[in-house]
Amino acid sequence: MNRRTFVSSLALAGAAVATSRRLHAAAAQPRLKIGLIGCGWYGGVNLGVFARCSSLHVVAMSDPNPQALANALKQVAGIQSEIPRTFADYREMLAAGGLEVVIVATPDHWHALPALAAMQAGLDVYLEKPIGVDVIEGEALVTAARKYRRTVQVNTQRRSCPLFIEAREKYLASGRLGKIGLVEAYSYLQARPTGLIPEAPVPEGFDYELWAGPAPKLPYRARFADRGWRAFQEYGNGQIGDLGVHTIDKVRWLLGLGWPESIVSTGGILADKPPYSATITDTQRSVFRYPGLDVSWEHRTWGVSPVPQRHWSDQWGARLIGDKGTLNLSSYEYVFTPAGKGPVEGRNLFSASGDLANLDFNGNVYEETENRHVQDFLRCRGTDERPVADIEQGHISSAMCELANLSLEIQRPVTYDPKTRTVPGDAEATRRLARPYRGPWEHPDPARV
Repeated sequence: MNRRTFVSSLALAGAAVATSRRLHAAAAQPRLKIGLIGCGWYGGVNLGVFARCSSLHVVAMSDPNPQALANALKQVAGIQSEIPRTFADYREMLAAGGLEVVIVATPDHWHALPALAAMQAGLDVYLEKPIGVDVIEGEALVTAARKYRRTVQVNTQRRSCPLFIEAREKYLASGRLGKIGLVEAYSYLQARPTGLIPEAPVPEGFDYELWAGPAPKLPYRARFADRGWRAFQEYGNGQIGDLGVHTIDKVRWLLGLGWPESIVSTGGILADKPPYSATITDTQRSVFRYPGLDVSWEHRTWGVSPVPQRHWSDQWGARLIGDKGTLNLSSYEYVFTPAGKGPVEGRNLFSASGDLANLDFNGNVYEETENRHVQDFLRCRGTDERPVADIEQGHISSAMCELANLSLEIQRPVTYDPKTRTVPGDAEATRRLARPYRGPWEHPDPARV
């Protein structure tokens, strides 16, 4: 079973299981009034997790794709008897009121504006990563969260994974890794679509004008409504802005890193042969420089993966290289190799015993990661405590990947100053910190949220 199949089954089946599991809890606590913005795959996954973790009432849902709304209604029928209100436009949903929490699970170019509007409406937000598509969007969201005193959890859930929490304590906090001089983050999943993605008629009832929103309105292509948009830089930030955000965020959390001193990136479309449609890189290497430490990210379709594969998750992870050993963390496993004598140690999510050769996926442990992340968000609501993946942390990780793409575009290193929200000494790079918006949408300004 691959991750997509597994997590999709959680979203659909988990909600029904949660109904019986939460019968007594529902009587003991008020139901959390939730609005869902973005009803595709990501929205369904998040609803399934919330259903496991809380007594919830899905009050309303919005999506410009009527098929996505119909699918979400079927899922919600396994959670509650009430039928949610449905909207094409999230602004109408927010104006209708009656919500406490909003889940934003749209395509990346639609993360910032709905999250900002929800905070301005006094709602807490569970936000998919990356938090936006450019750096200034992220700055606006951080400012709004503080101004309106909202709890915002970004779904970089590796911070809540029991496996990685254990590895942090055993090898980092204990000093067993020694001095870490290099970190190599990577994805060799070849997740970028290749070849032609044909133009296609807009599906019946699909509001493509609204779906494109502030981003360029490209000719509609097959599967835009089903994650095909990830192949286009106009709607996201490519593989580094997807898989890279998760991994860079995990590394930052493990090592307690903030903003890097400088970022440089190289790469391009090296493996695909014309004609092809995708506008994101298939091969890219980025270096985030910290005092005494380089953190690199590499994704590539070019060549053969250097990582032996037992399971697809082996191809996506990070190596923390210390003078006493190396800690390799894939998506669902850690392996510690000491520099001198001593046994190789490790544990994964495939078996309770930690057998590194056992590839039977332990779904309960994966569920625990997702559950912990949502539970942390719910626990922090109404308090001054910030969740483990607070909006500021999500912003730094998202912005680092956005700045890497900026470095690639302008073919030089960039150094971002979060205090001035500029790239000092580089007017062009500073101007590119905010993408041009298509009218009538207005780009958020951190000074006017």
